[in-house]
Amino acid sequence: MQGYSLRFYMHENQKHRGELLYEWLLEQAKKAKIHGGSVFKAVAGYGRHGVLHEQHFFELAGDMTVLAEFIVSADEAATLLDIVHQDGAPLFWAKFSAEFGIVENR
Repeated sequence: MQGYSLRFYMHENQKHRGELLYEWLLEQAKKAKIHGGSVFKAVAGYGRHGVLHEQHFFELAGDMTVLAEFIVSADEAATLLDIVHQDGAPLFWAKFSAEFGIVENR
């Protein structure tokens, strides 16, 4: 199948409408009947301001970047981006062409 990898980047402690932004995003995708999404936590990285962030054992949580990814059709990508834009969710996003499928046991 052909579609897109739609990725959203945010800080793990970032909030929107009183809840963690990545939880809000997953809930919006679920309500829009998008079949699945995953959130991944970064180990290290830097953003547009050039500040290096690294996960350390004794550091308080919250400063690291998380990535929410959805493998979607063109229509689903447009729907989710519309939801984010209409609600003013402060997210950086990227969309990549993707080929995907399911390997089933025969």
